[in-house]
Amino acid sequence: MDLLDETPGSNAHDYSVSEISGAVKRVIEGEFGRVRVRGEVGRVSRPSSGHLYFDLKDDRAVIAAVSWKGQVARMQVRPEEGMEVIATGKLTTFPGQSKYQLIVDDVEPAGAGALMAMLEARRKALAAEGLFDAARKRSLPYLPEVIGVVTSPSGAVIRDILHRLRDRFPRRVLIWPVAVQGQACAPEVTAAIRGFNALPEGGPIPRPDLLIVARGGGSIEDLWGFNEESVVRAAAESRIPLISAVGHETDTTLIDFASDRRAPTPTAAAEMAVPVRSELAARLAEAEARMARATRGRLDQRGQRLSDLSRALGRPDALLQPARQRFDLMSDRLSPALRMVTTRKRALFAPLEARIAPHVLRRFMAEEARRLAGLAGRLAPALARTRADAERQNRLGRAQLDSLGERLQRAPHVRFEALAERLERLDRMRQTLGYRETLRRGYAVVRAGEDVVTSKAAAAAHAALEIEFHDGRLRVVTGTDAPPTPQPAPKPARAKKPEPPNQGSLF
Repeated sequence: MDLLDETPGSNAHDYSVSEISGAVKRVIEGEFGRVRVRGEVGRVSRPSSGHLYFDLKDDRAVIAAVSWKGQVARMQVRPEEGMEVIATGKLTTFPGQSKYQLIVDDVEPAGAGALMAMLEARRKALAAEGLFDAARKRSLPYLPEVIGVVTSPSGAVIRDILHRLRDRFPRRVLIWPVAVQGQACAPEVTAAIRGFNALPEGGPIPRPDLLIVARGGGSIEDLWGFNEESVVRAAAESRIPLISAVGHETDTTLIDFASDRRAPTPTAAAEMAVPVRSELAARLAEAEARMARATRGRLDQRGQRLSDLSRALGRPDALLQPARQRFDLMSDRLSPALRMVTTRKRALFAPLEARIAPHVLRRFMAEEARRLAGLAGRLAPALARTRADAERQNRLGRAQLDSLGERLQRAPHVRFEALAERLERLDRMRQTLGYRETLRRGYAVVRAGEDVVTSKAAAAAHAALEIEFHDGRLRVVTGTDAPPTPQPAPKPARAKKPEPPNQGSLF
């Protein structure tokens, strides 16, 4: 562009505003192109369009910066206000507001110190909301039926967890595959935690009793997805107890504070999730033995107490003798008392006997006869009602008896079916816990007689061994003590032909 000639009346070209803006844009983009700018993040704006607008500043200047929606999705770290970053992008202008700006496609913290400062600020803000309170944390189930694991399905972490669970106490495991680093890590982990919690109880997919969020070790940038606010809130809101097993023992992420339990490694998370089956069986056996001893001791104590009390009681004969003696005494006094009462009553009846006339007796007999006739008239209806009531009771009794008979006929079948089902469950448990199921997976048992051989030295001490497979047993002979291979018997030496007798020479 030529400089304007300040001479009055010159013929200098008149530029439009758009031409000037375009020229400035071409100069700035051609001069700088792609640059890296270090500064502190100022105002940050996230409109509904998905673009990101923010300022980069130092103590003397401010540069407007913008990242388009696709660039924001690819960022490992998103800028936050007060964070010191190094922004990489292209310097350009925005003619609509007559300003220059930086189109940023990548942002990285200006050192680990800035990243840790931002992490500490986020931790304090979430802690102030009560997301890390100990009162929110739930206890882990002692023996979960289903365990949900949120991790990468292709890493060594899931193999370590499954191997440890199989060694301690095999459980059903549901794996929700997620990205464990990068931009997709936080949204996928958040969706996995909330997805497991959204599963209905008793649905086609069983709802886990325990969740494990696991990832191997890495740098703070690799583990940054587990420091995102969405992941922390999903872990704090989880109604299912959650174990955080992110990184190694020295790595700490914000999900560790929100989870119900933190494990130093994924293997340790599997150990927290289930007990050791053999130890549990030993504890149950010990408890059973203690219960049996306590029961025997209690019965012996009560038996001894009963024996002591029985010795304190008197003999039955001694207890009955006083009562028998009193009975004999009363029986001896009864006959004189009856005779005395009879005499006294006869004396009282004599004056009355003189006063009783025959017509009084006849009138009394007539009244009694009328009273008996009235009672006889009432007797027939009463007997009829009694018979009706008895028949009704008999019908009810027969119905109840028939119902009880039907129940009695069904009872053995119901009982036999319940016992058969229980026997079938016990048989399935026997097959599941028996060693023959292990043999079907490709293992074998080596025996020497009735003893099980578990080492090479023990096997070498026996001349013959027996190997049990899932489909039968095979007897083998060891190489060290095997009998010598029989050699073929030597052929008998051929008999020599007898030499002819010496006849002398003809010459």
